[in-house]
Amino acid sequence: MKLLSKNLGWVVFFAALALFPLVVTNPFYTSIGVYALLFMASATSWNMFSGYSGYIALGSAVFFGVGAYTEALLALHWHVPANGNLFWLVPLGGIIATAFAVPIGWISLRVRRHTFVVITIAVFFIFQLSAINFSFTGGSSGLALPYITWSAADFNNPFYYAGLILVVFITLVSAFVRRSRFGLQLLAIRDDEDRAMGLGVQVTAIKITGFTMSAFAIGCAGAIYALFQGQIYPQFVFDPTFDVSVALMVFLGGIGTLAGPLLGALVLESAQQYLTATYSNNSLYLLLFGGLFLIVIMFMPQGVVPFVRDKLTKRTDLERAAVAANDVSSPSPVAPSTPTEVTA
Repeated sequence: MKLLSKNLGWVVFFAALALFPLVVTNPFYTSIGVYALLFMASATSWNMFSGYSGYIALGSAVFFGVGAYTEALLALHWHVPANGNLFWLVPLGGIIATAFAVPIGWISLRVRRHTFVVITIAVFFIFQLSAINFSFTGGSSGLALPYITWSAADFNNPFYYAGLILVVFITLVSAFVRRSRFGLQLLAIRDDEDRAMGLGVQVTAIKITGFTMSAFAIGCAGAIYALFQGQIYPQFVFDPTFDVSVALMVFLGGIGTLAGPLLGALVLESAQQYLTATYSNNSLYLLLFGGLFLIVIMFMPQGVVPFVRDKLTKRTDLERAAVAANDVSSPSPVAPSTPTEVTA
């Protein structure tokens, strides 16, 4: 009961997400929900490494694209029927993305932060150009997945709940990592890498492990995206704006926090999809991104979640101090004295 009351906010949040497609049945809004959940999972996974370690990865779109192409290639070559069986390939997309993350991390994480950013960008363009030029990926024409013939009214719901399961999973993993010894080592690297090394932390191994772990959920998100789209193109699944968007979502919500990436992705991706679908100017959402980012940097440099948390903590401390001051200033009642009988 104590555990439930402590995490009541999380229970309400995920319950609301689970009920959303049942209450809001319009396919326009449920499709926005699918994209929002995929970016919530990707942002949480990205934050699990970059937010905890301080190493800003700008090549995570590699894992998103690998997951998408894994889903498409396996579905086509294994002749998987166009039904719910395609979802069983989603974890394989995450596993293959994780396998690619091992050598990428081994190469890129032997250097410090700024050089790491440059290497991840270079690796991203290698994968993007490879997908465009190799024949087995379909080249610039991409790949078409088996067409799923579900009811149009409920078409989005299976993808929505697959994305929700992924979000719940990676949120639990991220919470566990943050509270574990491994997570403390990542945070120590973020605060002072040289000092962490001096204290005996296997810095390179810890960074590679964290980087590899973050690839799984992003690969799964790419696999679900491929299923949902039905057709993938290298310029979309290996999109250079993917990492920029994810980083903005995490910084907006609060980097290094658990709720921040979820909040940032939910707000920004939902707004992007709505504005893109509603207005003909597809770049309108970029103005929103830029404006929100400037506001956050100027007034809430740590992100929305840390800002609100600090305000609530400060208010609670002031209320407790006021109550304590009232208790001290209030005169305590004095019990009436009993007269002592004097005997002669």
